[in-house]
Amino acid sequence: MTERDPAPAQRPLHRHHWRRDLVELAALFCAVAVADGIANLVVHGPRGPVLLVASAVALLVTAAFHTWWARRHSHAPPPEPTAPSDTGARTATGSAALWRMRTTVRDEPGSLAALCTALARHDVDILTLQTHPLAEGGTVDEFLVRAPQTLPAADLIRAVAQAGGRSTWIERADAHDLVDTPTRVLGLATRTALDAAELPLALRQLLGRCTIHSVPATTLTGRPNHAADAPVEGVLEATVMRLRDPAGGAITVERPYLPFTPTEFARARALVELDARLGPRVPRGRDVLTLPEGNEITVRRADGSDLAAARAMHDRCSERTLGLRYHGPVADADRYLGHLLSPRFGRTLAATTASGKLVALGHLLWDGDETEVALLIEDEWQRRGVGSELLRRLIALAVEAGCDSVYAVTRAANTGMVAAMRGLGLPLDYQIEEGTLVITARLEASAVNSPLPYELPRERPYRQS
Repeated sequence: MTERDPAPAQRPLHRHHWRRDLVELAALFCAVAVADGIANLVVHGPRGPVLLVASAVALLVTAAFHTWWARRHSHAPPPEPTAPSDTGARTATGSAALWRMRTTVRDEPGSLAALCTALARHDVDILTLQTHPLAEGGTVDEFLVRAPQTLPAADLIRAVAQAGGRSTWIERADAHDLVDTPTRVLGLATRTALDAAELPLALRQLLGRCTIHSVPATTLTGRPNHAADAPVEGVLEATVMRLRDPAGGAITVERPYLPFTPTEFARARALVELDARLGPRVPRGRDVLTLPEGNEITVRRADGSDLAAARAMHDRCSERTLGLRYHGPVADADRYLGHLLSPRFGRTLAATTASGKLVALGHLLWDGDETEVALLIEDEWQRRGVGSELLRRLIALAVEAGCDSVYAVTRAANTGMVAAMRGLGLPLDYQIEEGTLVITARLEASAVNSPLPYELPRERPYRQS
């Protein structure tokens, strides 16, 4: 509990004294004598009326000047406060920009102090600081700074280089970067614990802009995939890290513009180990939808446990439907199902009837830096609104994942897929090559009618070697 200072004591009253009364009485007699002298001068003097008028005018001018002076100073703005010595206070009140910056310095006393002093000379306020020791010596310092809007990135890099920083990398930051790293890592771990499909997305948000590939343990033909070999402890090679996937195979993370630090490698490996301990898991939420014709379908997340039902749906689909979906030999369609239903490669939505029969699948697939959407609707359930419902939910999942666009690969004759994409109300780009149609939708949060958060893509970073 905070204690308040007691109110200042009132000033004691002066005691009444007879000398004060005597002085006031003398002043009164003097004032009467002066007034009598002025009255005699005005009445009996030769120019009494002129003197009286002049006195009145002088009193009026004095009163008018006093009134003007009092009004001017009572409405005058308060004086400017003295500028604080802290540079952060100056940049916070003015126009400022947030930057994420990383640089390598020598691991010796005073190197970080020299770097901070150089930033202070440019009125740069350091909001957060992390240090990453390197195995070969030296330290990577990662800053979140607030700099004047008029300070170019090149000047900021030059100041860091003059203070001893090398291999400096910088990019624009936003309000999301103000969250401290432990809080952000805990949030990513929570998302990973709830959904196995979150692991690639959590790694991407943890490590920044990077390319993540999930390499399966076997090829589509069933042969061992030697590219998926990775030791249990993982491998870190500058801009590439390889981690063993608990679901089988390997996870490869590439970031060509910025080498990974041992600390980042340890955090990524901790997320993978968490995923391994929890095992396969998928959220079991479901939505029951009523189609325009009155039939009800249930939309839910799908995983490897739906493999048999998906194969049965393949058997009920026509060759034309399978050909439009897989763009290859119809006999090989079943081979893709294990890959598509794995949460490591994306998210899959299944539509089932009231009896539990699987009639449609919608896939949101992580393809490196890009994201693909694909639909397969059983022939009997086509043109009934099932595909549009699945596609709208897949777009919402892509917005939640922070994707700035999605693309669909189909044939020009697949008018159903084209109509579903156009029904989203999003900006679309079309590319046709040898009968193959690629439709790319640029995602906008306001256009998908979804409350899910959407993060705008950041600007391209600057790098100095």
